[in-house]
Amino acid sequence: MLKINVVRLSIAQVLTVISKKQKAALREAYKNKKYLPLDLRPKKTRAIYRHFTKHQASLHTEREKKKEKYFPMRKVGVEIEFVVTFNHRRGVKFAFVLGPVLPQRL
Repeated sequence: MLKINVVRLSIAQVLTVISKKQKAALREAYKNKKYLPLDLRPKKTRAIYRHFTKHQASLHTEREKKKEKYFPMRKVGVEIEFVVTFNHRRGVKFAFVLGPVLPQRL
């Protein structure tokens, strides 16, 4: 009984090595091809396969294009003022004061 287990184990190990070598050779053969066989493609979940591609996600409808063209994002600047106050009981206090930057007329 002990010998059959050793034989079965060694057969399994040999078959594993053979299949890995075959798969590596196939990967090398299909390296620069346009299409890969299904078993060489990366395994993903069904949800990931159903996602839009980057190209599809970046496309805009005519209405979206017009909206972006006629109503662009407004550029607003923010002025930051650094304030340091000292209180003899609480110590030094630092604060940032944010305020809108108004466009200056020339």
